[in-house]
Amino acid sequence: MPDTQPLSYRRRVTLLVILWVVLAVLPILFPAAILPFAGSALIAYLVAPILDWLTGRKVAGRAIPRWVAILVIYAIFFLLAYLFLIAIVPQLYRELVRISSNAFTFARSLTPGRIQEIARQMEDWLTSHGVPVALSSRSLEGADAAEAYTGRPSWSLSMDLERLIHDAADRFSGIAKANVARLVELTRALVTGVFKGVFTFFLMLMVAAFLSIDAAGIAAYFRSLIPPEWATDASVLVRRIDRSLAGVVRGQVTICTVNGVLTFAGLLLFGVKFAFLLATVATFFSLIPIFGTIISSVPIVIMALAQSWRAGLGMLFWIIGIHALEAYFLNPKIMGNAARMHPVVVVFALIAGEQTYGLLGALFAVPVAAIVVACFEFARQKAQPVPLDARGA
Repeated sequence: MPDTQPLSYRRRVTLLVILWVVLAVLPILFPAAILPFAGSALIAYLVAPILDWLTGRKVAGRAIPRWVAILVIYAIFFLLAYLFLIAIVPQLYRELVRISSNAFTFARSLTPGRIQEIARQMEDWLTSHGVPVALSSRSLEGADAAEAYTGRPSWSLSMDLERLIHDAADRFSGIAKANVARLVELTRALVTGVFKGVFTFFLMLMVAAFLSIDAAGIAAYFRSLIPPEWATDASVLVRRIDRSLAGVVRGQVTICTVNGVLTFAGLLLFGVKFAFLLATVATFFSLIPIFGTIISSVPIVIMALAQSWRAGLGMLFWIIGIHALEAYFLNPKIMGNAARMHPVVVVFALIAGEQTYGLLGALFAVPVAAIVVACFEFARQKAQPVPLDARGA
C-alpha cells in the first residue's frame, strides 16, 4: 500500500526548492529562448490592464471572454501598425532619401576650389574669434614664406584641410571598393534577419496571448510551488515586484511617448530638418534609460548646429528641459517612488544586459533589475529586527 503520510516541512521545502532550481536551469540550458519568452511576458504584462478592463465589461449581459478580449487588442494593434506603415513609414523614407541625397550632393560638391573656400571661411571665422589657424593652401604657403623671412612662425596652428579631406575620401573609396564583394552577402544577411525578426515577433505575440488567456492558471501553478507557510510573504513580494515593474515598464513606455512628442515639437519650433526622423529615433532610444537619451540627443543637436548655432543651443536647452520635466514631474507621477532605482544600479544593469545580449539585453536590463531589486529589498527588510509591516510594506 502506498505511503500516504504527509511529508515533513523540511522535505516539502527541499522538494519545492529543487523544482525552482530546475525552472531556473532551463533558461541557462536554452539561452536562445530567453529573449523571445521574456518579450512575450513583457507584452502580456503591458496589455494586462487593458485586458482586465475589457473582461470586466459586459456585452448583452455577458462578460467578454479573455480570448475575445485578446483578439480585440491584437486587432487594434494591427490596425494601428497598418496606419503607422501607411502614414509614418513613407515620411521616414522620404527623410532618409533626403539625407542620402544631401550627403551625396555635398560629397560631389567637394571640389578643390570648394574645399579651399570652406577652409578660408573657417580660417576667417576662427581668426575673428582670436584663434589664428592656417587651413587653406594659400595660408599655409603664406605662413611658410613669413616663417622663412622672419625666422619665426606667424601662425600658432596649421593644418592642410584639403589634404585631410582628400585622404579621408580616398580611404573611404578604398574601403567601399574592397567591400563590394560582400554586398550580396550583406543583403542576404539583412533579408534573413528581417524574416527572422518578423517570425520571432509573431511567435512572441502568440505566446503572449497564451500567457494572457491562462494568466490565472499560470499564477495558481506558481503559487503551488510555494509552501503554504510562505504564502503571505510571497503575496507581499509579488505585489512589490508588480509595483516596480508597473513603474519601470508601463511608466517608461508612457514617458517615451511624451518624450517623442515634445522632441518633435521642439524640432518644428526651431526649424530643424528631418524632424520626424529625429523624433522617431529619440522616442525609441528613450526606452533605454540614460544612454538612450544621450545617444538620441547627439544627432539632434548636431543637425541643429549644422543649420545655425542658435538652433543648436535652442535644441540643447529644449532637450535639457524635457529631461528635467521627466526627472522632476513625470517620473514621480507616473513611475512612483516604488519603481525608482539608483542610477548606479541602472547603469550596471544596462552594461550587463548589453554585454550579455546586445541591444535587446539593454532593453530588458532595467525590468530585470527592478525584479532583482524588489526581491533584494524584500529579503533585506525581512532580515531586520523591525517587522516588515512596521516599515510600510
